Amino acid sequence: MLNTLTEYDTAINTCASLFFKKMSDYGTAWRNLRPTSITDQIFIKAQRIKSIEEKGFQKVADDIKSEYIGIVNYCIIGLMQLELFNDQRMDIPPLEIETLYKKQTQKTRQLMLDKNHDYGEAWRDMRISSLTDLILMKIFRVKQIEDNKGKTTVSEGIDANYMDMLNYSVFALIKLSAPGIAAM
Repeated sequence: MLNTLTEYDTAINTCASLFFKKMSDYGTAWRNLRPTSITDQIFIKAQRIKSIEEKGFQKVADDIKSEYIGIVNYCIIGLMQLELFNDQRMDIPPLEIETLYKKQTQKTRQLMLDKNHDYGEAWRDMRISSLTDLILMKIFRVKQIEDNKGKTTVSEGIDANYMDMLNYSVFALIKLSAPGIAAM
């Protein structure tokens, strides 16, 4: 488990580094995104990964790792937007966003630890393509919840699905970083 924590934290730090570099370029422009738009951004990235996995090649230079990093960051944006639902500010100070980003990654990291305890790190034996499929399944679940105005009967909410997609993406990043695994 110690190796998993190190690998997980390394992947999250990579994602955070890109997020905050982009924030220095764009500010908090993402505050304009509605929840459905965030879900669609995650969908676009996951669908591109699946398309590349199935075709075996790509024509656009961005690699699969960068798409998984994008999914992680859009999931965190989604979680932050849920928390900031009643906050109308478009421009939020970087230190406040950094605190929110860390809060969401810490909650999601704890969820990973809890699930890894129960599932015995089964993700390590999964194919990366299965992680992609699980992300897409979660996206379709979120879309259905959004279409139902956030109401569920017995299912987890949007936040839980964002956290699962985030963790699946981190697992894919860890697997893609393993020796002998090439990202397309």
